[in-house]
Amino acid sequence: MLSEQQTIQILADLGASMPGFIAAALVDLDSGMTIGMYSKNDGFDLSAASAYNSEMVKQKRKIMAALNLDMQLEDMLITLTDQIHLIRLVSPTSFVYLAADRSQANLAIVRAGMARYNDALAA
Repeated sequence: MLSEQQTIQILADLGASMPGFIAAALVDLDSGMTIGMYSKNDGFDLSAASAYNSEMVKQKRKIMAALNLDMQLEDMLITLTDQIHLIRLVSPTSFVYLAADRSQANLAIVRAGMARYNDALAA
């Protein structure tokens, strides 16, 4: 398992490589607690967003079970007027939550950036 410092460094590298990056966190799915986080915007409350997003992932898994969908959840996309939010599961018990500015990034850029760092964050 990654240390908090290792996680922060990987997220900072992700942020440096992605246009429009706002913030990202590696989140423990069960507790909703951040394992590590990095933000270019001090006003973006990653702790609160991580906790709420963990509930959303849990609910989506319940929906999938209710529909008897025998497949894995990979990611969830939330598009806002000015931002893209991507939740990508990196292990059965953790996910990365990332926010980017839509004027500088698009879904392809966000997914490509996440794919580049997925294995490192799953360690």
